[in-house]
Amino acid sequence: MSENNVIEFAHVAKRYPGEKTAAIHNVSFAVEEGEFVCFVGPSGCGKTTTLKIIAGLEQATSGTVKKPKNVSMAFQLGALFPWLTAFENVAFGLRQKEGMHESSITRAVDQQLEMLGMLNFRDRYPSELSGGQRQRVGIARALAVDPAVLLLDEPFSALDPKTTAELHDDIIKIWHRTHKTIVMVSHLIEEAVSLADRVILMREGTVDSIYHIQLPYPRRENEGFHHDVMRIRKEFFK
Repeated sequence: MSENNVIEFAHVAKRYPGEKTAAIHNVSFAVEEGEFVCFVGPSGCGKTTTLKIIAGLEQATSGTVKKPKNVSMAFQLGALFPWLTAFENVAFGLRQKEGMHESSITRAVDQQLEMLGMLNFRDRYPSELSGGQRQRVGIARALAVDPAVLLLDEPFSALDPKTTAELHDDIIKIWHRTHKTIVMVSHLIEEAVSLADRVILMREGTVDSIYHIQLPYPRRENEGFHHDVMRIRKEFFK
């Protein structure tokens, strides 16, 4: 394994109590620092379980896992606290840190909100925001704590196509600007090919195949986009 890897799974398995079949088994892969990796696969294939192990929300039953401590996740539709404003939602994680002055928190929160185009909505509550705006706040909250790895759990699955396309552009801009390591779960092959350096296809609880995507951005306009989508789709539906 390379020293550049921030995440490494070696023969990892996860079996939930009372379940005869492991949720994942013999899962091995690595993610390099600054890489954008996307997991795809049929429902129940283990991609979300894998993401939860990286997040520390689940523990592997067997195998070896290497991951940084400072990992942050953005969930579907932001998963915001409804009683907090956009500003306070983003500030939530920072307020858990000891020794941070209010001025530093304000500066960090406003920086993230501005990067996501949400600074003018900092005082609004989640009920006053659209689905796309809530997701932007959720991503800003995840980024505010300056994680080594940003995890995205099907973050665009409940959004309309136009908003999804806009957020795709936002994520790519954020990735290029921050050089964060990003690991995402998606149920759409097109989305994975649009965004990621590598696409990891999971099937029946383990890694089936890994695809390197070497297309320039924006990718949906490239000749090679449909070729890469189809080669993954062919394996997906095998």
